[in-house]
Amino acid sequence: MVAMDSVVPFDFATPVDAFNWTGRYRVRVCGPKRTVDAGCFELRVPHGLELLSEVDTIVLPGHDPALVVPPRLIEALRQAAARGTRIASICTGAFVFAATGLLDGLRATTHWLGAGELAARFPAVEVDPDVLYVDNGQFLTSAGAAAGLDLCLHMIRRDHGSAVAADAARFAVMPLEREGGQAQFIVTPPVAPQGAELEPLLLWMEANTACDLTLGDLARQAGMSTRTLNRRFREQTGTTPLQWLHRARVRQAQHLLETTRDSVELIASRVGFGSATAFRDRFKRIAGTSPNAYRAAFQGGQN
Repeated sequence: MVAMDSVVPFDFATPVDAFNWTGRYRVRVCGPKRTVDAGCFELRVPHGLELLSEVDTIVLPGHDPALVVPPRLIEALRQAAARGTRIASICTGAFVFAATGLLDGLRATTHWLGAGELAARFPAVEVDPDVLYVDNGQFLTSAGAAAGLDLCLHMIRRDHGSAVAADAARFAVMPLEREGGQAQFIVTPPVAPQGAELEPLLLWMEANTACDLTLGDLARQAGMSTRTLNRRFREQTGTTPLQWLHRARVRQAQHLLETTRDSVELIASRVGFGSATAFRDRFKRIAGTSPNAYRAAFQGGQN
């Protein structure tokens, strides 16, 4: 973690907690100064920029976009990138990142309020203000505030798989994926508030995704008419019963693609799709990639 004056406390604390929750990372903080002005409080920074030569991942939290980035930080980031170090920015940390030139020619994002300024100041960067995060492989950027947590969960999942990322998401009391402008790898059906009227039905649906369920089946299980079920589902999850079911099936398929060598056809059957063709189509629409591409992306780091 790199901290400088005007660091955004939320952006700084989010990755510190998210990565520490997993027990799989050693998180350390460095900066060009040992005392950082964070606005309503000060941070004591234990390490200087020499730390950047020793780490696997560097996170740049949000700062005041008007901040002049110290040249020695720019050089330290460039040298780290040349060694293959992964670098990620949260919110307006993208301004620090872009100042290095490492984002030139790449798609990137930042807080929507700063997207126009980022594009104007760094015209070689393709700024996309409508997504939660952008993963270019070695270089990643996220939008503002809570989108930083989406990015951290994505990175954790890429490093250690869905189970570890799901545990971190539970600590954060948030779903593993939120709706956004980006088609993301991580898919979780919308969740009703705990104790909500539909909670028993959602648990039953999750346990019975392999069955050929119709709206009538769901309504009978819930003990209400299809019209009432649709209305209550919208109110409590923000989606329809069948859309929720599709996402639950894709989520289960993701787990099987990550953890087994089962064929796509077998997985399609196990999670309740009538055919492999229907499964591939729905999977791509929801997850933004094909089942085979998803397996290639995630199984390689786990086996």
